[in-house]
Amino acid sequence: MTQFFGEAHHIQNKKHDGVKIAKTVLLPGDPLRAKWIAETFLENAKQFNSIRNMFGYTGTYKGEEVSVMGSGMGVSSAGIYIAELYGFYNVENIIRVGTAGSISPDIAPGKVIIGLSASTDTGWPNQYGLGGVTYCPSPSSKLLHSALKAASNQNIDYIAGQLFSSTTFYSYNGLKTLNLLSDLGCLAVEMEAYALYAMASEQKKHALAIVTVSDAVPVTGMDMSKMRNLTAEERQSSLKEMVLIALECALDS
Repeated sequence: MTQFFGEAHHIQNKKHDGVKIAKTVLLPGDPLRAKWIAETFLENAKQFNSIRNMFGYTGTYKGEEVSVMGSGMGVSSAGIYIAELYGFYNVENIIRVGTAGSISPDIAPGKVIIGLSASTDTGWPNQYGLGGVTYCPSPSSKLLHSALKAASNQNIDYIAGQLFSSTTFYSYNGLKTLNLLSDLGCLAVEMEAYALYAMASEQKKHALAIVTVSDAVPVTGMDMSKMRNLTAEERQSSLKEMVLIALECALDS
């Protein structure tokens, strides 16, 4: 299990009057999206972190205390914040709310995906010393159940399936890899879910990744004429659906 010692280096809320971090944290990659979520959905939101401009806020949603903060891009950055939230601040639930690229011909931009598992080409699994075993972590059943119920109750169109957490955004042979993953039924590519699921599993905590498809990758069979980029208004509406699912999960946690 990951060892924690000293104090957190990247989340320090002493400069913000010791604002408490809630037991449930929404985790977008972009710190400005964290700010937008806090200002749009939370009441009485107060900032608890600004180290490295990775903004974090705590407020209430329907009377329940909820926090939101950025994680940066990739498993290396996200893993730092996930580890400190779980290990130093006793956070119980982390819900990633981010964007992803569709690698399924049937999934167009705007779709909400709830991640049932995450595979990766990063070196993250190597630390567990499993040899030839391919470790595929999954979300907690508690948060997954809450998310499916919330999406259904709010009539939000979603699909649940496998995510791929890539180590690179621009890749030498990335399209070949994504075509193979698409053939195997993987729905979308992003960069952080694997670290979240793996860290939650080892720490005996709860995690879930909910993503909104922001664009599409031209894999085999993809009709790009049907995969137009979302307008600013459409993107904001889609992101709101994802965030509302996550916030309803917080009420259940």
